[in-house]
Amino acid sequence: MRYSQYFIPTVKETPSDAEVISHQLMLRGGMIRKLAAGVYNYLPLGLRSIRKVENIVREEMNRAGAIELLMPTVQPAELWQESGRWEQYGKELLRFRDRKDTEFCLGPTHEEVITDLVRREVKSYRQLPINLYQIQGKFRDEIRPRFGLMRGREFIMKDAYSFDVDEKAADISYDKMYQAYRRIFERCGLKFRAVEADTGSIGGSWSHEFMVLAESGEDAIVSCTACDYAANVEKAEARQSAVSEHADPRDLEKVATPDKKSIEEVASFLAVHESSLVKTLVLLADNEPVVALLRGDHELNEIKLKNILGCDTLEMAGEEVVVKVTGAPTGFAGPVGLKAKIIADLAVQGMKNFVTGANAKDLHLKNVNLGRDFNVTTFADIRNVVLGDPCPRCESGTLEMWRGIEVGHVFKLGTKYSKAMKATYLDADGKEQIIFMGCYGIGIGRTVAACIEQNHDENGIIFPLPIAPFHCIISALNMKEDVVREASEAIYGQLAAAGIEVLLDDRDERPGFKFKDADLIGIPLRIVVGSKNLADGKVELKCRRSGEVELLSMADAVEKVKAAVNTALK
Repeated sequence: MRYSQYFIPTVKETPSDAEVISHQLMLRGGMIRKLAAGVYNYLPLGLRSIRKVENIVREEMNRAGAIELLMPTVQPAELWQESGRWEQYGKELLRFRDRKDTEFCLGPTHEEVITDLVRREVKSYRQLPINLYQIQGKFRDEIRPRFGLMRGREFIMKDAYSFDVDEKAADISYDKMYQAYRRIFERCGLKFRAVEADTGSIGGSWSHEFMVLAESGEDAIVSCTACDYAANVEKAEARQSAVSEHADPRDLEKVATPDKKSIEEVASFLAVHESSLVKTLVLLADNEPVVALLRGDHELNEIKLKNILGCDTLEMAGEEVVVKVTGAPTGFAGPVGLKAKIIADLAVQGMKNFVTGANAKDLHLKNVNLGRDFNVTTFADIRNVVLGDPCPRCESGTLEMWRGIEVGHVFKLGTKYSKAMKATYLDADGKEQIIFMGCYGIGIGRTVAACIEQNHDENGIIFPLPIAPFHCIISALNMKEDVVREASEAIYGQLAAAGIEVLLDDRDERPGFKFKDADLIGIPLRIVVGSKNLADGKVELKCRRSGEVELLSMADAVEKVKAAVNTALK
């Protein structure tokens, strides 16, 4: 491909509305252009990388035994109503009516459609297991689309769905997809972690997120220093704390704390550590008040609490509800004397002689103790883990924190959709059984963007070779010179004949301009052809990632590029 005949509209300045580096570089590098909020045109250079990811995904899905199909983007409301998600999914589901006034939506995912297809076609256990996948556009009406392809409204996704006779068979399908996902992201050249995660709106009993490690990641993840345990902070388990050494209960004492509401203010005023306080949070679970207790230096994990309560909605209560439940304004609530459902974090269970609010303005209680002064409805893990917490799975490790970008998610759905939509099969005895399902998604464009977040420098993108739009760029310093033009064309022809994806920069531009564009778009290997080095029979080969530069003969440069590409694509 010749640069002069290709469409790569690079720009020097960073667009003002581009917040994260992948968005900035994809715009500057001529890979994408915004059409509307969260909706982008994929330009040729960006599309080449997206297609590379798609091909890797397709190869590994096929290798794992999945079968490709294609489902409609437009989905009838009746299927979503049947599954119960028409109302649950919320405003991210873009709904509309056709000319016959029939309700439809633009598909953000395809659990309902695939379940409907399978229930119509699969009748016997002999037809199972089966795993069907597609690579297709999706639409989710995000309230705040941002970060380019990282959180768009329209996006390309690979979604797969497995169907099995029972839970044991479904576990086998899940593991096949889990291993396939590891191979996919390894082949893309990404540093990633597979972490335990909450199932969210998709539902199901178990899931893993595949996180690309990057400082700009929106998600906090943890991993153990000694074992393989890793989880999203939303899911990460906290081990129960040991019982305090100060085991003898002291006399309950009421103390004045004028205008001291926050944990920091109260701890400082009473000259105690924040971990010696218990904070009392009033929440509304499906509009019913519930109280959560946490150690002063810990933060509530609302997803954990929501799952424990089994409620559909959970939110912090307003001032009016707090006063009604506790008798005091926010900042002075405590568990002593409360007539409410109290869920206490496991860390509270081991505490003695702690400080709480006194349920009266400007007052707190010291030396509060469980059992003697109040009782708890349930003890549970309801907090976010913190750096240095002991690992919940092994005895020797502690938790370390990372930032990650979710690029893939695998779910054990069980019978959530098949039961609601009556997707069944006849077993060997002729009895009707419910199908067990799993679903597995990868954000294709998001994977490219996450790769850029992880692989860049001050000059631009540094693509891993397997998903780079081109393997090599030839920077011809002056195509008007016969010797430069002939040498560049010869190298270009030899690389192309060897199956190397090569871009020949034949533009009539200054060398510095060409070098800046080559760095910006992130092509892994660059051959510089100039008359000065050609006088010695040499060309310059530069590695974008390492910055290493070699002067080689034309033949050696071609062979070295071929070897590098073949090694990376094995």
